[in-house]
Amino acid sequence: MGVQDIDITDTTTGSTAAVWALLGDSATWPRWTTIGAHAEERAPGPDGRGEIRVFTTGRIKVREEIVERIPEQRLTYALLSGLPVRDYRAVIDLTPTPDDGTTIRWHTTFRGKVPGTAWFYRLVLNTATRRFVAGLVQATAA
Repeated sequence: MGVQDIDITDTTTGSTAAVWALLGDSATWPRWTTIGAHAEERAPGPDGRGEIRVFTTGRIKVREEIVERIPEQRLTYALLSGLPVRDYRAVIDLTPTPDDGTTIRWHTTFRGKVPGTAWFYRLVLNTATRRFVAGLVQATAA
């Protein structure tokens, strides 16, 4: 089973500080995404890494761990459980634009856990990621 790749980029008029204020705070995600609820299982360490967050939407509950956090630049998380995929990793990069806006790039890779299902999860996760990026753009538009 090959690696599935989702790569969504969009630009907001909001500053990197405004985007980071939402992206870097997991508790805000239900406000600007399709996620129903957030809970913190483990608080982040002093470097911002190690947070384990639980997101629930309907009957789906996913656990993710923040593995990299560079304020106003990058957030990287890995899926711990909740979806039948392996090696799931999302990297979200923020790049300032010349007009004080921000380009958001949300890049996700994973492998299917069950043979023949990776295409389906790529389709579902691609749609969700597009909605997440659009929500972040809309929530931070100046």
